[in-house]
Amino acid sequence: MAITLYHSRHARSMRCVWALEEMGLDYELVTLKFPPRVHHKDFKAINPLGTVPCLIDGELVMTESCGIVHYLVERYGPTPLAVGPDEADYGAYLNWLHRADATLTFPLALVFRYRDLEAPERRSPQVAEDYRRWFLGRLRSVEAATAEREYLCADRFTAADLCVAYALHFAQRLGLDEALTPNLRAWWERVSARPAFAEAASR
Repeated sequence: MAITLYHSRHARSMRCVWALEEMGLDYELVTLKFPPRVHHKDFKAINPLGTVPCLIDGELVMTESCGIVHYLVERYGPTPLAVGPDEADYGAYLNWLHRADATLTFPLALVFRYRDLEAPERRSPQVAEDYRRWFLGRLRSVEAATAEREYLCADRFTAADLCVAYALHFAQRLGLDEALTPNLRAWWERVSARPAFAEAASR
């Protein structure tokens, strides 16, 4: 049975599309208007959260973007996107995978919601500004990590780069161009030049 991925363009599900394209896996892509819980009420029968991504692989249903990427590289590897427990950077790799969403994408979601998505009377410039600063502060860890490395870990492009890079993609779509500090800009140019990134961004 083919993998099915529910996706909205430029949403966190883009990470999953990117991973699927990097690995050359067969999958069915179902694209929904964002936010799907508003525009596709029947989608909650598939994912009660009403969020994307939602990956279905046989009887398995997954809804966390970085978890899905981790699953794909482990379940359908071997692939150089994965870093194994026998590699020196395995711990760093796991840390980046989790930091990508919990630390870096989370504040951007609040900027987006309270600056752009909410009805005008519910918007909060203070919340948006506070979480913009939060994001930029935590992004310094990526700037430091790329000071002397081409990639975040294991001396190659991995799922860690893919997951963290989505946060930078999201930031640029929100107009936070100040996120592109010198090391980050060079790293971003490397990872976003990959054909699978271009394909994921267009889907």
